[in-house]
Amino acid sequence: MARIDVIMPQMGESIAEGTLSRWIKKVGEPVKRDEAIFEISTDKVDAEIPAPAAGTLAEILVQEGETVAVQTVVARIETEAGAVASAPATPAKPPAAEPKAPPKASPPAAPAQVAAVPVPPPAPPAATPPNIAATAPAQGNGSETMEERLKRKSTPLVRKMAAEHNLDIATIPGSGLAGRVTRDDVLSFLDRGTQPAAAPGPLAAVPAAPAAAASRPAAAPVAGIMHPPVEPWEGDRVEPWSRIRKLTADHMIMSRRVSAHVNTVFEIDYTRIVQIRAARKKEFAERGVNLTYLAFIAKVVADTLRRHPVVNAAVTNEATIFRRDVNLSIAVALDWGLIVPVIKHADELSLLGIARAINDVGERARTKKLSPDEVQRGTFTITNPGVFGSMLGTPIINQPQVANLCVGSIEKKPAVISVDGADAIVVRSKGLLALAFDHRIVDGSDADRFMADVKLGLENFPDTGA
Repeated sequence: MARIDVIMPQMGESIAEGTLSRWIKKVGEPVKRDEAIFEISTDKVDAEIPAPAAGTLAEILVQEGETVAVQTVVARIETEAGAVASAPATPAKPPAAEPKAPPKASPPAAPAQVAAVPVPPPAPPAATPPNIAATAPAQGNGSETMEERLKRKSTPLVRKMAAEHNLDIATIPGSGLAGRVTRDDVLSFLDRGTQPAAAPGPLAAVPAAPAAAASRPAAAPVAGIMHPPVEPWEGDRVEPWSRIRKLTADHMIMSRRVSAHVNTVFEIDYTRIVQIRAARKKEFAERGVNLTYLAFIAKVVADTLRRHPVVNAAVTNEATIFRRDVNLSIAVALDWGLIVPVIKHADELSLLGIARAINDVGERARTKKLSPDEVQRGTFTITNPGVFGSMLGTPIINQPQVANLCVGSIEKKPAVISVDGADAIVVRSKGLLALAFDHRIVDGSDADRFMADVKLGLENFPDTGA
């Protein structure tokens, strides 16, 4: 028998830590290789982590709710010695070997998140053997630099918030482990209206403003988001928010504060799309792809965004970023919340490619198989409440994007058309598309031209192959 380590995985390039939200297996229970044994939460996604090998869960080192750095050992599996060689995770050490300490440069670090979205303070790191000084900073001569002190007392996210609000972390009382300053501490400090001196050196490392805007003041940062308490009545059920629900709530409020939301609505005649879909649905199914109306819409939108770059943009201070890539964010409704995976370079995909990608990210979102990188770097969002029967919606913009397209239900309706120069009443398949756009940089004419081209593309969709 031998034991192998189960580690906190690196879920994305920008993710430095993860919160172990739930143990699916308990100590003493058998596990199969690639069977989900615990669930983690980052600021982007929830994901189930599989076992690196078959055996028995012998030891749990990180408890539910704790936040630890990536590569931290969270558990150990007792397995047959022969099974260890085939395990893709960190190889087991000989029984007599001393447990490996976490890397020196990996103190608990919060992943990058949208500014001013409060999250629970990071939990203490996983327990380590008494002979390993896991939390003490290296101090060769007994002294500690300002940067070392800041790293020990705060996370990268907290330091980023301090830089954005021009705060000195040393003046903020910390409520975390050993006086560590947490995100909630910074938000509480801002709520009190205190304005301390500017932070030194490392905290001021923000990109320089363009020369043309150097003389203008930067935009004021978004204030901390607070949800006021409401008293429950007798018989009410109070259910604490999940991490994904809290992030969604905070992000939506922040977006309403940041963007100047305006909406425009177009009616689309989907009759041609209905005919093409009916003719080709079986062909796509034979290739393992469900051909939905959303695939047609996403294809036309992706192609149209290339001709309307201001709708595929972002705002930074007093400048516009015109994105080179067209990355479609597709909102997926889950039983436990909402997640928005991203289809990268969507304008380079065929109808078959986009349909397959939508099927893929939707399924993996529902089974918690997405990585954080797959919900980042979106440039335009499509949300589809029409599948639930909604005729029209006015969505909130998904920051830092500047537009969000809402797809209403597609239904058969009477319509008046011209036949041989005379009016005739016929049955057509129609639905509404509503575009929410940021009026700071997208003018009404820009939005309407974009939507007019989307309408034209859908009503004249070419049936030229996948």
